[in-house]
Amino acid sequence: MIQRIEKKQRMSRIVKHNGTIYLCGQVCADATKDITEQTQTMLDKVDELLIAAGSDREHMLSATIYLKTMADFAAMNAVWDAWVPEGHAPARACVTADMARDVLLVEISVIAAEIQA
Repeated sequence: MIQRIEKKQRMSRIVKHNGTIYLCGQVCADATKDITEQTQTMLDKVDELLIAAGSDREHMLSATIYLKTMADFAAMNAVWDAWVPEGHAPARACVTADMARDVLLVEISVIAAEIQA
């Protein structure tokens, strides 16, 4: 069974299928901030969505990070490294990409396993 949570015409924020959770791309809370704050608030959103879906960051399977410029790679990684629980790093890709809005510096897409009760 496929469960779609917070669905709209264009996308669902969360899709669950056979114990796997897929989050739509997440961006920051305030795009006027620098890469550090954009990354932190983006990851805060990921935390909220994973919990709502029955998972957490220790159960992430994969993350794809999109950066507007690789000049922000080190600063983004500093926040990422502090956020990912030691020993629970997911498979990850990081690429540069054009953003939907010019002020956005980073976006992430996450796949996680549902926590089994």
